[in-house]
Amino acid sequence: MTGVGVAGSAQTPGERPSRSAGITVLNPRDRVPVGIIIDDSTTLVNLNKFAVPQFAQALGPDSHHARLKWREWPNEIPDSFVRKFAEWSAVNGVKGKYSIVPFPACLGRIDRMIPGWTQAELAESIKLVQREIMPNWDIHPEMITHTRVIDLKTGHPYPDFTTKYMENWDWSAGRSADELTAYLSYALEILRNVGLPCEGITTPGGFGSKARPQLAQATFESLRGVFKAEIPHYFRDLYAEGEQSVAPLVQNVSGLASDDPRCVVHTIGCTGDWTGGWDNTTPVGTDRFISADGTKGRLVDVITRGEPALMVCHWTGIHWNGQELGFKIFQEVVKRLHARFDNLHWMKLSEVSRYWAARELTGIERQGNGLAFKAPYACDEFTVKWSATVSKSPQVRAGGKVVELREVNNRRRLVPGTWYRDGGEVIACFALAKGGSRLEVG
Repeated sequence: MTGVGVAGSAQTPGERPSRSAGITVLNPRDRVPVGIIIDDSTTLVNLNKFAVPQFAQALGPDSHHARLKWREWPNEIPDSFVRKFAEWSAVNGVKGKYSIVPFPACLGRIDRMIPGWTQAELAESIKLVQREIMPNWDIHPEMITHTRVIDLKTGHPYPDFTTKYMENWDWSAGRSADELTAYLSYALEILRNVGLPCEGITTPGGFGSKARPQLAQATFESLRGVFKAEIPHYFRDLYAEGEQSVAPLVQNVSGLASDDPRCVVHTIGCTGDWTGGWDNTTPVGTDRFISADGTKGRLVDVITRGEPALMVCHWTGIHWNGQELGFKIFQEVVKRLHARFDNLHWMKLSEVSRYWAARELTGIERQGNGLAFKAPYACDEFTVKWSATVSKSPQVRAGGKVVELREVNNRRRLVPGTWYRDGGEVIACFALAKGGSRLEVG
């Protein structure tokens, strides 16, 4: 579960490069990134079946959580459903983020054992994630347990059952970056132990909402420390309505002129969870995302203005006690999206983050008809637009190599290594190399 954003832009942007006027970095391949953010997923365990009673104890008998009929929910979201979802995603080109909670609801660590399942079942479930999920989805820890806070010295939950020691609520408030780094690193190390590499993290509920600068720094430090992630990112906030931008925030930028550039990217969701939620509520339905005729809905609004459309959901609601209500909604949403738009680009959160880091942090200077780049990060689908007179195909020069771009007659055909003539302007899509490079136009 992730909270609605209220202060996502309050972080420190850091350094920015110089750039000549009249140059626009477009979306990758001049398309709109889309993706699905899946929260509360893990191996085997139906997380919220076991989380709800812990939430209810912390919040009291009058809370919404105490009224949920969690005893009727299944203990497991089976691997057969994971495989079914992964196969559908691959066929339809769907990508995004998939959480793996490392110590789900305090039941057991996935790198050791989870009582109620055999070691063979746990090992096979992890292998399934590696084979079927990882090709199209980033793996994120969603803190350690998604319920009670773990004492890192003992490896056990703190004995306090109030919200003060629940990951979703008060514990992170006022914590230092070092404290949060240690906590995130503990979660990441469990995933590293089972061969699930990460470039990002997801916060459960309100985690980090009152320690935003510390969370951003801790995300960078933990992911760089455990996985040597070049461009760490995190998912904390969403904006489900209105005109607030949902474009990623590139934060804490430093060292652009060095061999060790640093940044962290805050990716932002653009929808509420309208698929049945973490608590198996009745789904709002498909139309809230996109109407049957493709003219209305939150996704239509965001895609039309050209910002990444990152949908948000919870694995419990996608499975919905075996009825798969949320899954059916997403199947229809994707069908409608593909019928309505011809300019979508399904991407993992790490891919969106890399593109936005390159988009904002690459220095670009005009040199005659061409462009010179100074890039802190490589980017495979870098797409740039500027005015130029073209007599022969543009060429990219980097590291002693020359790549001639191929002209296409439709901007929807832009892929790396191509260019498009748009009146008196040129749109070029190419693999941007880290460091210095040139785009020459004759």
